[in-house]
Amino acid sequence: MTSRRTFLKVTAAAGGAAAAGLAIPGGLGARVSRPSTGPETTRASTGPSRQMRLLILGGTGFIGPHQVRYALERGHEVTVFNRGQSAPGMFDGVEELTGDRAAGELDALRGRRWDAVIDNSASRADAPYWVRDSAGLLRDAADVYLFISTRSVFSDLSQVPGTVDAPVLTRETTANWSEGDPYPYGLAKALAEEEARAAFGDRTTIVRPGLIVGPGDETDRFTYWPVRIERGGEILAPGNAEEDRIQVIDVRDLCEWCIRLCEDRVTGTYMAVGPERGRSMAEFLYGIAGVTTAPLSWTWVPREFLAEHGFRAYREMPVWRPPTPGFEGFARFDLSREVAAGLTFRSLADTATATLEYHHGRDAERRATLRAGATAQQEAEVLRAWHAR
Repeated sequence: MTSRRTFLKVTAAAGGAAAAGLAIPGGLGARVSRPSTGPETTRASTGPSRQMRLLILGGTGFIGPHQVRYALERGHEVTVFNRGQSAPGMFDGVEELTGDRAAGELDALRGRRWDAVIDNSASRADAPYWVRDSAGLLRDAADVYLFISTRSVFSDLSQVPGTVDAPVLTRETTANWSEGDPYPYGLAKALAEEEARAAFGDRTTIVRPGLIVGPGDETDRFTYWPVRIERGGEILAPGNAEEDRIQVIDVRDLCEWCIRLCEDRVTGTYMAVGPERGRSMAEFLYGIAGVTTAPLSWTWVPREFLAEHGFRAYREMPVWRPPTPGFEGFARFDLSREVAAGLTFRSLADTATATLEYHHGRDAERRATLRAGATAQQEAEVLRAWHAR
């Protein structure tokens, strides 16, 4: 680990360096109040290539508001279509159409035309039917149909590096599923991709994000780590500090890129994870520590020991996914295709800071009960067992 003096020198020279994953000594984190973006996170700053009439299916959940705000900032005409129950009137200057995809109520979309459609189908078992109906109806009413899918569509991520061309789930290859059962999440999204392509053909854009993180996230899967690190003390760090890798996506990077893809009529299938080279688990945790001031220390516990004590990847230890058989490429995606198509990455410091600001803006009860990650008691029990081994 670097010394505090070295860390501060590097930070002063490079601005925002903590975001790139500098090792922060326990208890010596330097606060980054206004993180800047480093070379790997250069933001797209040019104006839109064209003005669009954009239809967003959804628009009021986690990712939708980020899409709407960015589209409005770039001068686009935005229409949202949803049930009108979550947050009517959320945005000034946005046309709101009301309908219920679950009930097949799409009449408000008939007889209209848009330049592009972004489909934020929720993680529901009936997502394929939603996409079949909406994409079929809009086939001749838009130039591009962009569907937000997921990394969970892949049936095999053993290849290193991973690519968007890895095999995806099918009805035949999905384990523990039988015809007539509700579609599991990954299969539902894979089938929804097929429906989008069936309707729009080569005018379809599929974006497969990994874990979507940042302000507005109510799952708390990423939020667990900034909140836990900000609390300080002895922190249980899972797995192998250098070999276990992390690739996630800031919700703002995802949504802004999707708008730009629509502007440029970029079609095809893409991953949405980052940063480009990924991060080790050590870089990930120490980078988050760079935006806190809490005295802390790290205790790295191997995955085998964690498994013996009921600590699972993506559950008690969110974000972390060790390269077990079948997942070797899970966080080692080659993103050259995506970067060439304009995907950019905010700094980790930016994401962590914005997440903490969002978290501290929630009410006291919500702040006290995270929806992901180990409780303080569970963590303490495993640490005691580790030290007593």
